[in-house]
Amino acid sequence: MFRYRTVIRPTTERLLNRLALRSSSFRSKSSVASHPRHVAAQLDFRTFIDVLREDGDLADIEQEVDPHLEVGAIVRRVSEVNGKAPLFHNVKGAKNGLWRMFGNAASLRSHESEKYGRIARSLGLPADSSWKDILERSQVGKVKPKVEPRVLSTGPCKQFKIFGDEIDLNKLPAPMLHQADGGKYLQTYGVHILQAPDASWTNWSIFRGMIYDNRRLVCLVGSGQHNSIIRDKWLKEGATEIPWALAMGVPPAVSLAAACPIPEGVSEGEYVGALVGEPLELVKCELSDLLVPANSEIVFEGTFSLEDKAYEGPFEDYLGLHFDDDKHLQPLFTVNAITYRDDAILPVSVPGRISDESHTTASLASEEFLELCKKHDLPVLDAFAPLETHATWCALKIDTDRLAKEKTNSQDFCNKLGQIAFNNKSCMLINRILLFGHDVDIRKFDDIIWALVTRCRPGQDEYVFEDVPGFPLTPYMSHGSGDARRGGKAISDCLFPMEYEGMRAFSGVDFEKSYPKEVKDKVRANWSAMGFETL
Repeated sequence: MFRYRTVIRPTTERLLNRLALRSSSFRSKSSVASHPRHVAAQLDFRTFIDVLREDGDLADIEQEVDPHLEVGAIVRRVSEVNGKAPLFHNVKGAKNGLWRMFGNAASLRSHESEKYGRIARSLGLPADSSWKDILERSQVGKVKPKVEPRVLSTGPCKQFKIFGDEIDLNKLPAPMLHQADGGKYLQTYGVHILQAPDASWTNWSIFRGMIYDNRRLVCLVGSGQHNSIIRDKWLKEGATEIPWALAMGVPPAVSLAAACPIPEGVSEGEYVGALVGEPLELVKCELSDLLVPANSEIVFEGTFSLEDKAYEGPFEDYLGLHFDDDKHLQPLFTVNAITYRDDAILPVSVPGRISDESHTTASLASEEFLELCKKHDLPVLDAFAPLETHATWCALKIDTDRLAKEKTNSQDFCNKLGQIAFNNKSCMLINRILLFGHDVDIRKFDDIIWALVTRCRPGQDEYVFEDVPGFPLTPYMSHGSGDARRGGKAISDCLFPMEYEGMRAFSGVDFEKSYPKEVKDKVRANWSAMGFETL
């Protein structure tokens, strides 16, 4: 099927080599080698996998697995039980290094102390980092000077090359991830690379792609997203197709940056450089001037058609509902070259009900929203998008002392907040904002629900926003009534009127708040002696 431009090196002791996840000789030349392992993990996909193994958070699966549904079923179940990240070494149909598979790159761990460990490792952080630590780390690239990438003459992703008619996507072990999907979704966690016509802005983003025929993918390109904005810039220039690349198995920090709502006009390559504190190493594509991460596992190069479309979907997506025959016309992307590294690894995401990387990466947007609130000098102390809501809610901790000084009221404040928030990209995936006062821990979903059901009067303390950009992937938008592209947003005010006046004449009823310290201390001290399990 394929003719290779580089000679394949003989592989002896293949199992040992796989378990060691051997790198090519390129790694020793990279700055990755100069970092502690957990820091280097954010810069290199294979080092990231190594670190997960050292953490006891990797399942090396040597038995043959079928890309038709079996891989998807395993990855989906891992998401639902918070299991170890699976690395599939023996994928049915893999040939000549194309490819192994890896799932659950940014899913959760089962141990509460390291619940967010996989996302933390993606940013070079300790495994026991809190979600707030991760959110704050994700914003570092905004406050530090942008760092231009370092362009190398070659890199690991150039070890093997396939061009033109040598390519047949249908002969690759592309996964069928859910039984109701409209086709094989080869792209679920790779990074698309597009550049504005004047080369002033290069956008990296993650959006799904299904095999259409032997050389083309049909990909979901949502209106209002940065990839769509770049498309519109080219359309104004009269272009009919534009250069495109898709890099898979990229540095984990790149994947998270590509999923976050970075401001329009900011190139993720420079942003990641600021985030990690050094230039990101890139190489030039074979067929265009686009740059891709040098240590990518697999790179597709080709063109994004601004005219040709085909049906994409259905796809069982991250909000956990599937509708029959849910497909729409989307753009076609032609693959004219594939470059890849030895024994390549294809990352896959299998979305569904919580929690997988679709939800964790969406939740990162809450920190961008918090920065937006600060920019507009709103009395907001903290923001959190709980995973239990598929990150479509965002809870705000309100500084009620400041709020009282503004001498406002619920309706005026919520209308002001909603117009700022729902017209900004940081809230693209957020459909409901909830306001809470001093006594609610917004990082505890039980607290959020308790406060919502006790303080927000339906129809009176809720404010609906219909004249703002909507999020069409929300099922009640795409399959409900009304315009799927406008509205569907709301603010639930869980502040009492007295809190707008600076008063706090209420408290919760629970063990911590309802008893004096000496009684609580006595109960705790005698807990085991009374026959209860130690907490």
